[in-house]
Amino acid sequence: MTTNTKENVKQQIAALDRMPVRELQDRYAEVFDEPARSGNRQWLLRRVAWRIQMLAEGDLATRAMERALDRAQHLARDADLRLRPPAAPPPVPANGANVVSGPMRVHRDERIPPPGTLLTRRFKGHDYKVTVLSEGFEFDGVAYRSLSAVAHAITGSHWNGMYFFGLAERKRKREAAS
Repeated sequence: MTTNTKENVKQQIAALDRMPVRELQDRYAEVFDEPARSGNRQWLLRRVAWRIQMLAEGDLATRAMERALDRAQHLARDADLRLRPPAAPPPVPANGANVVSGPMRVHRDERIPPPGTLLTRRFKGHDYKVTVLSEGFEFDGVAYRSLSAVAHAITGSHWNGMYFFGLAERKRKREAAS
């Protein structure tokens, strides 16, 4: 944008500041090709000033997009483009010790019996049987993630599964025996 154009934009914006609302509405209709629906002087002043600058300098989104594309092309020229990422070297421990890899052991809650154990609970005259799985519990042919979910399925209300199946008492008895 030339200096002459900048001065012209500044003059047009300065002239807006001296216009009454009716003239600002007319100027709005002129630059936006639609009538102004507002009579708020400050809003009209800002919108018309923005539009005058946008018409003179170009839309912000267009300019930003052009700058972004230029920057992307510049980066692409300097980039080390590969089809596959380089293979990562194996991690080396800081102390030089040997690294043992394998599945990580998950510590199970000691109150829960080993997989395959059958838990039974008499509730409202019915006996319910739950099988302990390696990951969760099976009740009535459905796998559940927690004993609390099984207790909820049986009772229809929220229960602590450990208390419902009498497993929480084991911990208390062990602590009392210690």
